[in-house]
Amino acid sequence: MIEILALFIRAISQLLVLLVVVSVILSYFMDPYHPIRRSINSVVEPMLAPIRRVVPLIGMLDLSPLILIILLQLLSNIIVSFLLSLR
Repeated sequence: MIEILALFIRAISQLLVLLVVVSVILSYFMDPYHPIRRSINSVVEPMLAPIRRVVPLIGMLDLSPLILIILLQLLSNIIVSFLLSLR
């Protein structure tokens, strides 16, 4: 049961990382009001907003998606390691 929960957490983490990457790519090519981009941003933006308040832009470069990806992976690894240690 714990292994299934660990796999689920990893899958959710990978899905969120994928959505962040897709959001960044779409921001270069797609209108911000396009329904697909708006729906992806509705998931990603609430996670990026607190990071953007703390981390300033570096010129025109926004590092908040990269920081979010690192945090998602780190948090996922910590939770999965903890769950697997409970076996």
